[in-house]
Amino acid sequence: MKRSRLAAFLALTVAALAVGGVLKLIGRPDWGDAVFAAGTVIAILPASWWVVSALRGGRLGVDAIAVLSLAGTLSVREYLAGSLIAVMLASGRALEEYAMRRARRDLTALYERAPRWTHRYGNDGPRKVDVSEVSRGDLLLVPAGEMVPVDGVVAGGAAAVLDESALTGEALPVEYPVGERVRSGVVNAGPAFDLMATAAADQSTYAGVVRLTRETEADSAPVVRLADRFAAWFLPATLGMAGLAWALSGDAVRAVAVLVVATPCPLLLAAPAAIASGLSRTARRGVVVKGGGSLERLGHARTLVLDKTGTLTQGRPEVVDIVAADGFTPQEVLGLAAAVDRMSSHVLAAAIVRRADEGGGTPYRVAQVREEAGSGTTGTVGDRVVRVGKAPAGTDSAWMATQRARAALDSATTVWVSVDGVIAGVIFLRDAVRSDAARTLRRLRSAGIGRVVMLTGDRTEVAESVAAVLGVDRVLAERTPEQKVAAVQEEAGRAPTVMVGDGINDAPALAAAHVGVAMGARGSAASAQAADVVLTTDRLDRLADAMDVARRTRRIAVQSAAVGLGLSLAAMVVAAAGFLPPAAGALLQEAIDVAVILNALRALRPARGTRLDVDAPTGALLHRFEQEHAVLRPALGLLREAADALDRPSPRALALLRRVHEALTSEILPHEQAEERRLYPALSRLLGDPEATVTMSRAHAEISRLAARLGRHLDLATAQGLRPEQLDDLRACLYGLHAVLTLHFAQEEEAYFSLAQRAG
Repeated sequence: MKRSRLAAFLALTVAALAVGGVLKLIGRPDWGDAVFAAGTVIAILPASWWVVSALRGGRLGVDAIAVLSLAGTLSVREYLAGSLIAVMLASGRALEEYAMRRARRDLTALYERAPRWTHRYGNDGPRKVDVSEVSRGDLLLVPAGEMVPVDGVVAGGAAAVLDESALTGEALPVEYPVGERVRSGVVNAGPAFDLMATAAADQSTYAGVVRLTRETEADSAPVVRLADRFAAWFLPATLGMAGLAWALSGDAVRAVAVLVVATPCPLLLAAPAAIASGLSRTARRGVVVKGGGSLERLGHARTLVLDKTGTLTQGRPEVVDIVAADGFTPQEVLGLAAAVDRMSSHVLAAAIVRRADEGGGTPYRVAQVREEAGSGTTGTVGDRVVRVGKAPAGTDSAWMATQRARAALDSATTVWVSVDGVIAGVIFLRDAVRSDAARTLRRLRSAGIGRVVMLTGDRTEVAESVAAVLGVDRVLAERTPEQKVAAVQEEAGRAPTVMVGDGINDAPALAAAHVGVAMGARGSAASAQAADVVLTTDRLDRLADAMDVARRTRRIAVQSAAVGLGLSLAAMVVAAAGFLPPAAGALLQEAIDVAVILNALRALRPARGTRLDVDAPTGALLHRFEQEHAVLRPALGLLREAADALDRPSPRALALLRRVHEALTSEILPHEQAEERRLYPALSRLLGDPEATVTMSRAHAEISRLAARLGRHLDLATAQGLRPEQLDDLRACLYGLHAVLTLHFAQEEEAYFSLAQRAG
């Protein structure tokens, strides 16, 4: 029933009850009964249609009881009872429709993103044509920033630099040399290149993604009302009790009274009210759930399938380390690279510039910048020629081989920086794991998830390195969109499954899961439209909140329905005994409905103990120390640089040690001491446990101990110079400080700095 018709139905039944009551009060009982009867008849028509519709679907729902009770009140002339039932039925259906109405999976965003035009070469050069006109063997031009319209191979003299995140989830651009095959749906992240089509548009990869989404979505089953789950036993039990009361007493009014108090409004009202409240609650937490059915399935989920890029990782490359060659410092390498890369639109260049800006160093002046696709960017800084990108030919060395091996171990991308043809250093970049990812997975497990699967198009070694940090149960890497759908279907066949993704490549897999969850804040519109749940904030922990709400909502709905049914059954016994006439039974049933609704609306409120109230002063402290972490992180890289320099003891190595000690004494140790004095006592009060921060305090003590030990080494070195017997212990101090500080920062960010956000 459409909302307008449902509103009219509700208005008519309420009006009939009100007008009939007024007529009774002013001394017109016959007219009042006539109006009550009219309201009853108004309700019988749609209720009968609902029963017929259920029968067509192979179900006999509890609406049949409502039809029988309405007809029964007319037959025994209990018109007030009939009008009351009509109002209950109309209001119950209105609430149910509101709560259970499900948004259609509108895939218009996916279709709109599909390329409609392309540039095809002709006798007079490239011309704009409809993509449907492209045939196998056509030569196309793919301008910078545009999507590859069809599958093909790179043609011409320049390589293609492609952003494949929409299809593979890989955050870093991929270079394809001439002759390499590329798929449609990826975006040209470099200069324009030529493409030889190997398939028509409707036979290409992107079109297949659209088709997969359509086909998989068609398999979604409709939501079955909670009330119908009880119909198998409640309907025959009601009819049996009504028939028995009539047979034993010979009074049809008793049978009607039984039907009246059995009208299953607790079932019809409790579930929709609780679910509507749950939907409202999740919306407040930044989670849009498309309908009560999705919320209920979310509460049943046992398996979580996650895309990697943008879900467990940041979704963009970040500088993780800078290693300088002899004669240079990491700060100098970063500054030179950033100076040249400021003129580049490459995603790696943006990461390097971002890191340099965070460091706050003095920028270099650069001139004569030129960018070569797939090779790098070159510029002049002062009288030096600086190149950023691939290593220049003929510069291989044992040192460079060591850095490449380290990059492979760390699953990092390398950007080489050379000055006048000599390697100055290397910058390591990686799509870093989100700081809240491990905590979020723990919360999801506590919310009911028993199995976590990572499903990604990224390389196996990269995926496994992330999974090892986060404790993922299964890794499925290098998967195409088709393989992703198959993997999700396999998991869904074992247990109720939730799939989380943020790219267009994830849309078919989202539709294949019992519940598809899209990272809507940063994901593609296609994945959001194909999903059942959309996270409007870029935080996966909101999914754990939604799962908690879903489980609590279902528990309240079932509790409300069970209590309401129990009261109804008790009232049915009283009515069968002749102590409860139909009108009084209808009023009692209405009172039961009100109690059920009030209980169901508890789902609007957070569960006790789930909200952590962070006071304003503590929230300010958390924010302050979180910002200080971002400022102090470059000093962690200085620790490793100083330790590496001890392999070749020199005045530079001693200078680095002094810089490290200065950073420790003037920046890091004051930060840790301020946390100990101000933040940790506030957190102990907030968490209600004076021992809550003891392990963190122990880390502070270890940092202070190692810093003091480093200071004593420097005192000896100032008097005597660096001695060989000091080197091993110095390395141990520096690497130990790096390890302890890195772990300590991560623990604080994961355990403490998220408290203010979790408080909501």
